[in-house]
Amino acid sequence: MQIPELYKIFQQHPFVETDTRNLKKGDIFFALKGPNFNANHFALQAIANGAVYAIVDEEIIEANERIIKVDDVLNTLQALAIYHRKQLLLNNAEKNIPFIAITGSNGKTTSKELLYAVLSTVYKTYATEGNLNNHIGIPLTILKIKNDVDIAIIEMGANHLKEIEGYCKYALPTHGIITNCGKAHLEGFGGIEGIRKGKGELFDYLREQDGTAFIMNDYEYLVKMSTGIKHVITYGTQNASVTGCIKQSTNLLEVSIENSKTLQLIKTNLIGEYNLPNILLAVTVGRYFNVPDEKIKEALESYMPINSRSQLIIKDSNRIILDAYNANPSSMKAAIENFAKMDGAEKILFLGSMKELGPESEEEHQSLINLIKKYNWKQVILVGNEFKNTVHPFILFQISEEASRWFKKQQVKNSTILIKGSRNTKMEKVLD
Repeated sequence: MQIPELYKIFQQHPFVETDTRNLKKGDIFFALKGPNFNANHFALQAIANGAVYAIVDEEIIEANERIIKVDDVLNTLQALAIYHRKQLLLNNAEKNIPFIAITGSNGKTTSKELLYAVLSTVYKTYATEGNLNNHIGIPLTILKIKNDVDIAIIEMGANHLKEIEGYCKYALPTHGIITNCGKAHLEGFGGIEGIRKGKGELFDYLREQDGTAFIMNDYEYLVKMSTGIKHVITYGTQNASVTGCIKQSTNLLEVSIENSKTLQLIKTNLIGEYNLPNILLAVTVGRYFNVPDEKIKEALESYMPINSRSQLIIKDSNRIILDAYNANPSSMKAAIENFAKMDGAEKILFLGSMKELGPESEEEHQSLINLIKKYNWKQVILVGNEFKNTVHPFILFQISEEASRWFKKQQVKNSTILIKGSRNTKMEKVLD
């Protein structure tokens, strides 16, 4: 079946699902497969559960007119997303819908959520759900966008070169943001220069397509990476279109925007000075799209972090910062330095190991240990095999469940606790 024909079916049934556990009646089921799963085996079950069609790329023994066989399900899903994106462009030519792509080593999901909070106060805004920011999640995000769209925000994650370039081909962004380029996915990118080159593929696209880039002007490497982009909007702590500063960060982050009576004090529910660029970006993008300052302030002050991203949890007599969604050398350093500045005498660190660092893993984990040693902590608990060859005086567990059992036995009270680590270490289990 050709994509235009499949698109006609999609127009009648504009809901796509790849997981039978989340399937709803009327969905089109795309039977994806990978090294450890093959959804072709569940195609008939999907039909039985209410899918109007199942898209497969293997022969199904039991014939069914609602099963559509294609050469490759993933390629078909991506091609359908490209076709839909182009149809949105054609059907809404007069609106010239902004598609904002956002990538970066740290902060992209929080920034995306803040942008959505601000822009949705005025516009019908669609955004990537959660962190569905890969070769499957981005097509699914695009296919959820309806013709009533005013603005779309597409988050793009990447761990190797040419990945962002590929995403741009079916997202067709008009605006773009690189939050930063830190030490994340070193194994795939091959070093910091590889990271900048990979993330910079978004700017390459904007440069070629006469797009607009939002730049954190404090980061000289981003300024350099954006050279040649005709339309650049800057934000930062000085010499930018929008400038701001931290008013206080010992507890929840408070930010002030210069030359604005309305935004002289934004009281956020975010932890950490490292969230200042995310707040400044949200203000900048909001103003660029003519969102009133009053609505920007209300949106930023109402936003509550979720999904283990800089969440502040009050449990019994303890204050817990749960930042366990992801970690790399850059974000770890920022989190630890910020935690050291925060109020609280009895501070405990639970740190999970960092993944995808390749040959630099042992060195980066030792550097993290050396940073921790600079401060006084009530207790430091490390989790993960990546710490086993480092030199340190701290408690080490292999898995987070062991740390959780230890934590329960301690009956900790009146303490401030930071829990952070890569997704694979599942540091949120410390609180189970």
